[in-house]
Amino acid sequence: MKFNPGFDIQATTQPIGFEYGANVFGPEVENRTLDSIRKSLRNPECTGPDPVYSIAMDVGKSEHLPILEKLRLLYGAVTYAAGRLGDEPVRSQGHIHKVSPLSGWSTPEVYEIWSGKAIIYMQETAEDNPGRCFAVVANPGDVVIVPPYWAHATISADTGKPLTFGAWCDREYGFEYDGVRAHKGLAWFPVISPSGEIEWQKNPNYLECELIVKSPEIYSQLGIEPGKSIYEQFEENPEKFLFVPQPQLVEEVWVNFVP
Repeated sequence: MKFNPGFDIQATTQPIGFEYGANVFGPEVENRTLDSIRKSLRNPECTGPDPVYSIAMDVGKSEHLPILEKLRLLYGAVTYAAGRLGDEPVRSQGHIHKVSPLSGWSTPEVYEIWSGKAIIYMQETAEDNPGRCFAVVANPGDVVIVPPYWAHATISADTGKPLTFGAWCDREYGFEYDGVRAHKGLAWFPVISPSGEIEWQKNPNYLECELIVKSPEIYSQLGIEPGKSIYEQFEENPEKFLFVPQPQLVEEVWVNFVP
C-alpha cells in the first residue's frame, strides 16, 4: 500500500527530487552530491549514487503557508537514492539542531516515513559520552520524534529501494555539526553485512555506550495519532505541532525521553 502524506507531492528518481501537484508550494530541490558528504563516510573514496539525496525544505498546501509562517512551522521532504556508499547505507551526515532564537532551545523534529525503510539513529549528546543511543527502525506511515539537543542521522535500511520521508521542523532551522565532526561521526556506524542487513560498529572516538535498536513509540503524550499522516493532523489542529518551534511548552516530555 502506498502511503499518502496528506498533500500532492511525488518523489522522483530520474532525476532525483520532487514534483508538486496543483495548489502545493515547494522550492527547487537541493541535491547533496557524493563529493559533498565524502568527509563523513567511513571510506571517503567509495562509489555510490550521485546525487545521494534530494531535499525540499518548506512544502505543503498553498492555503496553509500563512499559518505555517505564523506558527513558525516548516514541513520538509527528503528522498534518498537506492544503493549504497561502499559498505555503508545511504545516510545523512549527522547533526544537532541549533538553538532557536524564538525559544532559546534546540528544536525537535517529527519524522514520518513515506516509502522505503528507515533507521532514525539518535544519541543524547555529541560529547565524549554520547548518553543513550537509539536506532529506531521505521516503515511507511511510522512516526519518529527526535528530541531537542540530540545528535541524529537518517539511514536508508533497504539498499534496493529509495527512502522518502517528511518531517515537521522549526521554520528557523539550522544545524550544528561540530561535535559530530570532532568525533568523526556519531557513536555507532551502520554497516551493510554480506547478507544485506544493517549491522552496527562502535565509533572508538566515544566512550563505551550501549545501542538500543527498537521500533518507534506511539508518542501519545504529544497527541500523535497513529494511522493518520502528520500533515493531516496539522490540518485538523494546526497548533498540535507547536512543540516543534517551541519545545519548552512540553518541557516535561523531554526528560528521559524514549523515541
